[in-house]
Amino acid sequence: MTAISPERLQTHLRYLCEEIGVRLAGTPADKKAADYCAQQLKAGGAAVSMESFPVMSRVVTGEELAVKLGGNWEVFPCSLFVNTPGTDGATIEAPLVFFEAPAEYERADLSHLHGKAVVHLGCHIESRDAYRRLMTAKPAFLLFVDIRFPGTVPLTDAMFPAYTNSLGARPTINVAYMDAWRWRQEGADTARLTVSGGMEAAESRNVVGELPGTDPDAGMIYLGAHHDTQADSVGADDNASGVAGIIELARILSPRPRRRTVRLVSFGAEEQLSVGSACYVREHREELAQAQLIFNLDSYGSWLGWNELIINGPTALRGHIGPFFEREGFFVRITDEIMPYADHFPFVAAGVPGITLLRMNCASGRFFHHRSDDDLSRVSAKMMGRNLDAIAALIADLAQAPELPFARNIPVSQAKHVEHFWVDLFGGFTH
Repeated sequence: MTAISPERLQTHLRYLCEEIGVRLAGTPADKKAADYCAQQLKAGGAAVSMESFPVMSRVVTGEELAVKLGGNWEVFPCSLFVNTPGTDGATIEAPLVFFEAPAEYERADLSHLHGKAVVHLGCHIESRDAYRRLMTAKPAFLLFVDIRFPGTVPLTDAMFPAYTNSLGARPTINVAYMDAWRWRQEGADTARLTVSGGMEAAESRNVVGELPGTDPDAGMIYLGAHHDTQADSVGADDNASGVAGIIELARILSPRPRRRTVRLVSFGAEEQLSVGSACYVREHREELAQAQLIFNLDSYGSWLGWNELIINGPTALRGHIGPFFEREGFFVRITDEIMPYADHFPFVAAGVPGITLLRMNCASGRFFHHRSDDDLSRVSAKMMGRNLDAIAALIADLAQAPELPFARNIPVSQAKHVEHFWVDLFGGFTH
């Protein structure tokens, strides 16, 4: 089989990150990235279509956070969460309080947060009940601290649309961990927030490329990635690496014999909690009865680190995949963790075994996660190429095999957790 070309990968990365840049869902840059992916998949031999879906697009023209320290106001960097409102250009001032979220959701009453600027330790609320209680308390605004990354710059993120659509939202910003540390240390007591702009109704799209197989009854294999980014990030690793990967996999796999159809999808709005992937699964749920596997690429280009495969599916799948990576000189850490923050997850909720490849470089993930320095200096096209050679060999083997070496099922021990997250975080199939 022809090897993946690092030079071609670098060309795709440069176009996505330098020619286009930040690719927020629902923006013209998001559309430009989707169009590029469609063009390249078609050039690689795939039949291409696009499927649009509604999103809320982050359109912020200005944001300023000021905190009162020792009687003086000082301005700090911040980033508005997607799916939360701005302040319509007005300045909101409120007393500052700290909420130690990992423990304090055990409080029976959160009314003390009413009207406050709440420094919330932790950027994910994986409980609809906890989020409901927070919204019921009606804080003036929320300052979220990503406790995984104790850095000096604010990360960017999104609130789950299934939560905000049904329970509402308050102005919510990300702040740097070390800034919050200083506020606590120096007795900050008041904060002011001004955000011009906010969320606007828009449209994103999934790009679907198909390499047809010769046997319609043999099932289908999916390859996935996402083309959108977080605010202020060109997303070289998260996830231009994934888009470049599926483009090149289409080119490599196109001339190979296949019994099974291989469908490659670049999803939109992953950074809002896999909105594009969830929309695809809801729209194609009956058709997915023929899907045997989805292999998703997300943030796998880091120079230094290790490969991690999140596999939700039968035990036999775990044993089958490792040797393909070992041939390329990689050992992989395999986990069956249920992670709802990647595009394989909605497919798993529909009963399709799912895999996401990540390349970690620190204990909490990747040190440049959702930051402006997730740029071309962070990714190695050669490292990506070696991973993609392993995946190409794996998918070519599965696409042509008389029988797959694993059953199409999600173990009961995993399925219970999948169902919980699918209903609670995504709103289920009827959302």
